[in-house]
Amino acid sequence: MAQSVTPLLQNGEIENLKRFDVVTDDSDHYYLNLNLPKKNDGDCFTNGGSKVHKKIMQEWKILDQHLPEAILVRVYERRIDLLRAVIVGATGTPYHDGLFFFDIAFPSDYPSSPPQVYYRAFGLRLNPNLYANGRVCLSLLNTWSGKKNEKWNPSGSTILQLLISIQGLVLNEKPYYNEPGLGGWPGRAFLEKNSRAYNEDVFVLSCKTMLFLLRRPPKNFEGFVAEHFGKRGDAILRACKAYTDGRMRVGYHTDDGSSRKLATIKVSTKFKASMEGLYPELVVAFTKNGASLGNFVEQVEVKCETVSLDPSPKGIEKKTVSLEQPPKVIEKKKVGIWKKIIGNLTKILGLKTMPSLKRSASGVVQRNGEGDPVGF
Repeated sequence: MAQSVTPLLQNGEIENLKRFDVVTDDSDHYYLNLNLPKKNDGDCFTNGGSKVHKKIMQEWKILDQHLPEAILVRVYERRIDLLRAVIVGATGTPYHDGLFFFDIAFPSDYPSSPPQVYYRAFGLRLNPNLYANGRVCLSLLNTWSGKKNEKWNPSGSTILQLLISIQGLVLNEKPYYNEPGLGGWPGRAFLEKNSRAYNEDVFVLSCKTMLFLLRRPPKNFEGFVAEHFGKRGDAILRACKAYTDGRMRVGYHTDDGSSRKLATIKVSTKFKASMEGLYPELVVAFTKNGASLGNFVEQVEVKCETVSLDPSPKGIEKKTVSLEQPPKVIEKKKVGIWKKIIGNLTKILGLKTMPSLKRSASGVVQRNGEGDPVGF
């Protein structure tokens, strides 16, 4: 399946956005203390006549002119040996709508040696090539075995090539096959099953990464992170629900919901349980970030009705849950996933119970018969 990305500059989104820019604040860069010059000594990074300095300036020019839409780069005015890049996860992959940050450092003998690359993983491993400790395992970086033409070539390899390789070969549609020894076996039934399960795990970890980024965005990308999730929060929540309901396989959601739409498919208990906890956290995080969630298609309605406090079977408390479907009575012991999600949401918001909701004639969900729209 061909990968695509949601345009970053759509409907006026992120006005004056620069894919490549020179900034000054390098204080949170992973390699900040690398390549520090000795006192009173010049070095290859500050000497404008050095081969390393000239090569890095060539790299800047290439990035400035040829970065694809889904990759942004920031370089540093006082530390030309450092740069930071973010890759937007492509549609058609379990990484869609996610943001993936990489801190990069040029060695003092560049380009004879490849750059050092650190993935801001937040302790999560969402790809065989991206370790939880930030290590990036890639032939092009000489951190993984590969054919000669796959390894770093001092006379031809560039940072742009590196970033496009991570975007297309690492953050791909079926990352499970990036595991050693599996690349030559796609299509086999048992491996495809494992691949789908892996994609579920990847999407969960991608959602967790979103939460980490919203809490502490990397410097010089604060505005981009806020704007991105402000625009894409609604679509991400739609995807969460479509995947949890089994209406689409993980990774195949699009804004109109039309891509790879299948008959209801089986969703693992593990994935449902993970989304049960993550979904309300995402709702709260996106809302605090200013995302517009009012047009979310599948508004959730919950009406709690206490039948009796009698502990006998006839007196079991019952709940009525509606998810754009006919009302359905569920015993308390058989609470559905979306009821659990709403329960978690009330806890996060600090509410004792979720107020009764109803839909007005105009289709807006209202609280307790009042005109205030529900904030999720």
